[in-house]
Amino acid sequence: MDDLNALADEHLAAARASAHGRSAHRLLHEETLRQTVIALTSGSALDEHNAPAAASLQVLRGRVRLTAASGDVELSAGELQPLPQERHGLLALEDAVVLLTAVND
Repeated sequence: MDDLNALADEHLAAARASAHGRSAHRLLHEETLRQTVIALTSGSALDEHNAPAAASLQVLRGRVRLTAASGDVELSAGELQPLPQERHGLLALEDAVVLLTAVND
């Protein structure tokens, strides 16, 4: 069993030490289901990318902005948001850790 709080601490520390301001760890990869912990320092971003078949983003720490053509959404710790079925990006409004759950074709 993975401890999400310990992983959040570990990867936020790694993101702070990284020149790119981010760190990630894949928790689960079973057939089409994937779960990944992603840590971003304030101001760091995941550039716009294609959406998987289905996905959600849960904020474990901090605040982020999910960006998409259909509109931006700000999320705080404890909030869960389905990802839009369009190209999207993610910006850390403060040091943040998210859990990405995705189903890929």
